[in-house]
Amino acid sequence: MMSNAAGEHSPGVNASERTTAACLALLLLAACASPPQGRPPETGRPMPAAVPAQNDAAADASFDWHPLVIAPFGTRLVDSPIRLHEVLLFREQSLGAAETESKDCYAVDGTMPAFAGRAPEEYLMCFEHDRLDRIEVSVRIEAEVAAGDFGRACALWLGNAQPLAKADDACEGRDADTAFSARLVVLPGEPTAELHMTLSNAARRDAELAEPPEPQAPP
Repeated sequence: MMSNAAGEHSPGVNASERTTAACLALLLLAACASPPQGRPPETGRPMPAAVPAQNDAAADASFDWHPLVIAPFGTRLVDSPIRLHEVLLFREQSLGAAETESKDCYAVDGTMPAFAGRAPEEYLMCFEHDRLDRIEVSVRIEAEVAAGDFGRACALWLGNAQPLAKADDACEGRDADTAFSARLVVLPGEPTAELHMTLSNAARRDAELAEPPEPQAPP
């Protein structure tokens, strides 16, 4: 009986061999479905582009002072394109009356132009003989990054300008008819440093220097 039962089995692999073959087939199928090492799985759609991190050049662009000149130098006070209100500058009270008479400064009614990626603490438009002659701006920067930011900003300013002076906490120069003077004030223990920027009408000063001296009266 056993021999006849055995004889009824179909020729080929036995049950153990069939199980082994099935396992091998499953392993091969899994290997084919897995992506190669180091490559992302193919989904039929392109991988999204990585978002580039903000680099120093993009950050330094916020230090461009040109947008601070919201009206051309020489603009008359009555022709100002924005609403202004006069402010008192206590630091000028020690000057003589003759020196302060023509230095009237005004603050902006509304939103001030941003500088260094921040809203200024102070933005003043100063007029001499009722014509815009100077713009003063100050912003606060985190103390731990202030020196590095100021150094890169100074290099940016001087790269587009005629350099006049440079120090660790000061940067001066000229770009076309505008002179700029920046300084960084860092106080020990303070969480922020103050960046001051003064923009002035260099063309007017050039004209004053070019004027011939007044003839002197004969003795």
